[in-house]
Amino acid sequence: MTPRPLPRAVALAAATVAICAIGGITAAPANAAADDGALQGAELYRNPYSTTLEAAQSLSGRARADAQLLGSIPSADWITKGTPAEAQTAVDEIVDAAAALGQVPTIVVYNLPFRDCAQYSAGGAADTAEYLAWVDGVAAGIGDRDAIVILEPDGLGIIPWNTDGNGNAEWCQPAELDPATAADDRYVQVNGAVDRLTALAGTHVYLDGTHTGWLGVGDISARLIRAGVERTDGFFLNASNYEETRKLEKYGTWISECIHLSQNSWWEPAWCGSQYYPANPADFDTWTATDATYDQAYADTGLTRDPAAQAHFVIDTSRNGQGPWTAPAGVYPDPEVWCNPPDRGIGERPTTDTGTALIDAFLWIKVPGESDGKCFRGTGGPLDPVRGIEDPAAGVWFPQQARELVALANPPIAAQACTIEYLVHGTWPGGFNTQIWVENTGTTPINGWALEWTFRGDLGIGNGWSADWSQQGQVVTASSLSWNAALAPGARTTIGFIGKGADPATVPWLFELNGAPCTS
Repeated sequence: MTPRPLPRAVALAAATVAICAIGGITAAPANAAADDGALQGAELYRNPYSTTLEAAQSLSGRARADAQLLGSIPSADWITKGTPAEAQTAVDEIVDAAAALGQVPTIVVYNLPFRDCAQYSAGGAADTAEYLAWVDGVAAGIGDRDAIVILEPDGLGIIPWNTDGNGNAEWCQPAELDPATAADDRYVQVNGAVDRLTALAGTHVYLDGTHTGWLGVGDISARLIRAGVERTDGFFLNASNYEETRKLEKYGTWISECIHLSQNSWWEPAWCGSQYYPANPADFDTWTATDATYDQAYADTGLTRDPAAQAHFVIDTSRNGQGPWTAPAGVYPDPEVWCNPPDRGIGERPTTDTGTALIDAFLWIKVPGESDGKCFRGTGGPLDPVRGIEDPAAGVWFPQQARELVALANPPIAAQACTIEYLVHGTWPGGFNTQIWVENTGTTPINGWALEWTFRGDLGIGNGWSADWSQQGQVVTASSLSWNAALAPGARTTIGFIGKGADPATVPWLFELNGAPCTS
């Protein structure tokens, strides 16, 4: 996705609007988030065969270690193309693996017609009918199992031929689409996807809520209401972007309250205070002024805040550890501050234990380490003038950026302290002979260890030696014995097993020792 910041409309302050109460208002349905925090405490799924770990297979040295480290942390799996049957198969594989572990996967559904307004992440279904048939495939892949669904990043932030809350025509104006119907079509598509995905028993569906450097609260709230947010769990913020978590927490709270006020009283989204007014977006100390407008709005309407019934939200913290990049003034014609900015870091680790009633999770929606696209910053390219190199295409692994994200992580992230060598010495029909070296590359002794990995396909353990072996489903655990339990720094030991299965050349992509990732 390509979340391009644009000039944003400033919402009117609630305190400046004279409002007369209107009787006979029927309250809107309670938001689907009124499930008493169904995600609270849920364990997020980490795909052992993710695109991050796939990228690591072609890397070496520090770049390989960075990819394996990032791949050891739960991040979203993006479903972006294919036929309905192909989408169903891809989703089913992910959700099935997560369900076997009692975990919840994060699935990004990203295939709207004219997604990203045909920019860096161009693509998507041809039309509404094709899109909704494809979403049917995604829904069939999820079935009745648990899944977090991030529905269409940019889907409400970038709408073809849209008019903003102030009546201004927005920049996305594809010549191929009818200006009279394109914006309405987008809402038909999103509402159709909401209907299909929320009908499932175990989904937690979130719509595009943009971020603090983008739409004002009233504008995005109105779009969310029109997109059917009351039938979902809420909205997501900061997908593929870099805004600070503390700002996003306030922004998301204001959106939730703006929607609540607008759907349950005479309040209008255009009256909602925002990060632009009365707050100063550049001065976080002023954001309490916007807090005060919501206190007044609740007093004026007679409503009471109700987190159980309000729209909840999730925040993408995959790259916001250092906040957004401020480009040097006057250097680049279009700084594209959202596009592979330098010197950023990963942020909060994914969790469903946020400590805040309205925030269901911190997630890694964007896969950290994957490029935003080829960034020219207003120049002719092909080089990114900030970096002096040609950036990879959108979604392709970017080793230089991955190194920055790891090195500048906030909170810091520990490097791997173990190395694994996995050697297949011989194969025969239906079987293979494997040796594994386990090395302590850290600075502290290990006293007792358990090595874990996940097989792909039908591979399994026959008999093993030099460890206590077990396998549940595709997950294998080799635990130390009394004589090889101690590994001093720099020491290593070897174990082995006879494997069974049709494809012994499939080497696991991720190994963990005592729950911590190893290089391999």
